[in-house]
Amino acid sequence: MTPEFRIVIPARYASLRLPGKPLRDINGKPMIEWVYRTARQTEASAVVVATDDQRIADVVTDFGGSVCLTDAGHRSGSDRILEVTRQLDWSEDAIVVNLQGDEPLMPAVNISQVAQLLADHECAMATLHKPIDAAAARDPNLVKLVVDKQGKALYFSRSVIPFDRSGDLDQYLGHIGIYAYRVGFIETFSQLPPGELELAESLEQLRALANGYVIHSALALADPGPGIDTEQDLARVTEIMAAPTR
Repeated sequence: MTPEFRIVIPARYASLRLPGKPLRDINGKPMIEWVYRTARQTEASAVVVATDDQRIADVVTDFGGSVCLTDAGHRSGSDRILEVTRQLDWSEDAIVVNLQGDEPLMPAVNISQVAQLLADHECAMATLHKPIDAAAARDPNLVKLVVDKQGKALYFSRSVIPFDRSGDLDQYLGHIGIYAYRVGFIETFSQLPPGELELAESLEQLRALANGYVIHSALALADPGPGIDTEQDLARVTEIMAAPTR
């Protein structure tokens, strides 16, 4: 039985590569609505969009979604989520899934899976991964990870990891940017200063590992499809979502 959990969807307007990204049209609906609809297909007890922009808030309200306006000065999505938990007075033990607002193809089953992982394992955070080939592993925009035999993350990197000295490795693990954690950990995490690893890789989850916190990762139950960062990504996802099979 899936544990009780809540979903927060961080959504910023000021994306550098695709300004106004959450409001960009995908087959007649704004991107953020597609993400919200998927979140609502899960067993989540609450789904909330966290945004710093009134335009996004108005659109979410118009399609009947729940939204919290948050401070524009937040450094990261986790800081924005923390403000939501405080506004809504969620308990320290409440499980929160951080679902990115630019992932309209994230399957609902993966969202529930990551919440279940957090409940089932002794860890501060839970996340997901997928198999990728050597060519994809060389893309610095695609984060890679290595895990131990129990699924505990050992490291995340934009570089190819592990280094294939023999040349025989043909499969790697690509990180899927969805997280589950409890409100109490988000509070603790927000007080930790960014470390050298996080700053070097520009990967926030390395702050948790550097401070000794366990991140559990598992193979995603379903392929999430591509996220959206550029105009090319938007065109690709629009085409996928327009296919008759969807």
